[in-house]
Amino acid sequence: MISIGLTTFTGTLTLPQALKGFSNGAIWLVLIAFFIARGFIKTHLGTRIAYYFVYLFGKKTLGLAYSMVLSELILAPAVPSFTARTGGIIYPIVNALAQAFNSKPNDPTSKNLGAYLIQACFQSSVILGAMFVTAMAGNPLVVALAADAGVEITWGKWALAAIVPGMISLLIIPLIIYKIAPPRIKETPDAKNLAKNKLKELGRVKTSEIIMLGVFIMLLVLWIFGEGFGINSVTTAFLGLSILLICNVLTWEEILEEKGAWNTFIWFSTLVTLGYALNEHGLITYFSGQMSYVVEGMHWSLGLSIICLVYFYTHYFFASNTAHIGAMYGVLLAVAIGLGAPAMLSALILAFISNLFGGLTHYGNGPAPILYGAGYVKLKDWWITGLIVSFANILVWGGIGAAWWKFLGYW
Repeated sequence: MISIGLTTFTGTLTLPQALKGFSNGAIWLVLIAFFIARGFIKTHLGTRIAYYFVYLFGKKTLGLAYSMVLSELILAPAVPSFTARTGGIIYPIVNALAQAFNSKPNDPTSKNLGAYLIQACFQSSVILGAMFVTAMAGNPLVVALAADAGVEITWGKWALAAIVPGMISLLIIPLIIYKIAPPRIKETPDAKNLAKNKLKELGRVKTSEIIMLGVFIMLLVLWIFGEGFGINSVTTAFLGLSILLICNVLTWEEILEEKGAWNTFIWFSTLVTLGYALNEHGLITYFSGQMSYVVEGMHWSLGLSIICLVYFYTHYFFASNTAHIGAMYGVLLAVAIGLGAPAMLSALILAFISNLFGGLTHYGNGPAPILYGAGYVKLKDWWITGLIVSFANILVWGGIGAAWWKFLGYW
């Protein structure tokens, strides 16, 4: 609010220019996705889905981990908050499972089960954030900054580019953590009974859950295929929210009470506005010119690799994905394009890194303090696991991912 007030009062921006970010479609998309996430939590559909997967696959500890990963994979396209998804839906279930198997926080028994599940779910949530525009609140800022550099990233294009490396990462990361931080309990036959009891407590599937599930399926179908019929992703989101309001799955009062959504909307809209202004006034061009001296004369592939590594590991100095994106994404993208790197490839790989680097520390994104603060994982173990997983993600996304993007024609 202060930024908008000062820029208009001083004549730096006109009022339409200062409010330009509030008309950005990607930001409206994530705002509405926050409301849809509220529907998952209110109806308990997210919890039901998670316990259903535990019932199906929870006989072994590794199966429990993949149950949580599958649950979050289903939720990720429509729940744009790490904190709401991992911290609000998945973590309570993980904690209940750990306690059921006598794995307690701040206790030697934490390594029985809890420590492994916490780390596997946390690292998987970071990967899931990279797979969909609507899976992390900072992603629309990435889309806006990329558009400012002349690169248009749609919901479908992002998802298509991320699906192959993302699914491979989701498959191997729980296995890697299972090897480097193995749980003492390997078999969990009682998990099925626990899940069965929890599902009984939830009762029969309610009408509101059926509506919520139907809207969710509709959203996915139209987000993937709608562009081909002239229906953009923001229009689809408005349609889904309208159905939830008309059917009273959500009320307008609940929409108004979703403070995190409105806070994100105002915050990101203002950041996008300032990003536009910085670019128009030549500041991004100036900084990218300064940065280009570091990689000057290199082949674009080597230069882009260095840029990506710098962007990834400078996250040790940030406590927010969004802050890191705002500080560096636009500048580094401009440098990469200036080097001759393919624009779409550069925009997408930096977009994916904008999520993946959140797994490095216990303060790197929203759910990190929640899951670390639960007391199951020691600080040293958290950082070591984060570093090893970062190497694995770089190999998958930089190797298999690069081959996939070559197949898609992005470079």
